[in-house]
Amino acid sequence: MKGLELAKRINIIDTHIDVPYRVYRTQEDVSQPTTSGDFDYYRAQTGCLNAAFMAVFIPPSLEGSGKEKQLADELCDIIDNIVKSNPDKFAHLPEPDVDDLYQEIVYLPKALENGAGLEESIDNLIHFFKRGVRYITLTHAEDNNICDSSYATTRKWKGLSPFGKELIPEMNKIGMMVDISHVSDDAFWQVLELSTSPIVATHSSCRAITPGFLRNMSDEMIEALAAKDGVIQITFGSGFINGAFSRDYQEAWNKQKVYIKENNIDADSQEAADYRAEMVSQYNLKNANMSEVVDHIDHVVNLVGINHVGLGSDFDGVGPTTPVGLEDVSKFPNLIGELINRGYDEVSIEKICGGNFIKLWKEVKRLAQ
Repeated sequence: MKGLELAKRINIIDTHIDVPYRVYRTQEDVSQPTTSGDFDYYRAQTGCLNAAFMAVFIPPSLEGSGKEKQLADELCDIIDNIVKSNPDKFAHLPEPDVDDLYQEIVYLPKALENGAGLEESIDNLIHFFKRGVRYITLTHAEDNNICDSSYATTRKWKGLSPFGKELIPEMNKIGMMVDISHVSDDAFWQVLELSTSPIVATHSSCRAITPGFLRNMSDEMIEALAAKDGVIQITFGSGFINGAFSRDYQEAWNKQKVYIKENNIDADSQEAADYRAEMVSQYNLKNANMSEVVDHIDHVVNLVGINHVGLGSDFDGVGPTTPVGLEDVSKFPNLIGELINRGYDEVSIEKICGGNFIKLWKEVKRLAQ
């Protein structure tokens, strides 16, 4: 009950939810109760979720196809249509002005996940900023035309590409937040050196708790991020949270990548998803629990203090691997209750649930102006 009481009083901002691509594939109406996925209006209201960054996800398989920007625009259209069709339930949030958010409205700021959607064009960066996109996750599961990915082994650019080195200052200039989730370590360090604005990891967790999982951030990286006023938004998928799950899931993931390549299967197809689910089933993976998510928050706080951590769930992006007790957006009060149990006060919980990220967003905007 304490978690719910506090959840109703503070702003809860989730910096990464994959609703647009889910709707693009399923045509579900998230303004109504849904039985699949992790998000709809009614579950968000139950969870007291005030704002959720809608990830405009560009599958790595589209890289170089000439269809990346087209898909990004279609997914932006989906977000716009959700808001336009349901003005009593949803609204845009293009600026970090959160003091007067209405509790009955769920705000849907936009993000671009995988900068391949820019198609190597600064003009397209401006285009998507005008469409309301406020951060760009530079890459995804493969190296792209901006930088290398933490998941890839090719390391094409040894960090940032020439276009990536041009892009970061332009993002700073217009007030577009730079998201280093998914990037390789080399790319992270180069972005950190190049950016004159604070940077954010919108959906990452702590490598110290999941050794060998390069998608998460090392302590050295978290310390460097914090030293430049950045924030790491803890993500919820069990592979990011539990070390044993992460190890086995990576092995299953690698097997399915080989299977997809050898059988010439579209990585984004249902057949690939079914095979991935079969691999997960074979490994008998047991999901993390909500308490383990808070372990990652504790780790960041103990390492760099309370001002550099937040929440970026990756709901609708991590499939069936959401933690027990934190299965969808209705469960945020459970997380807040666990923070209370661990001794966090209201001011600290407000920072974790959105205050730290909003401060960063405001600073990126201020420096651009």
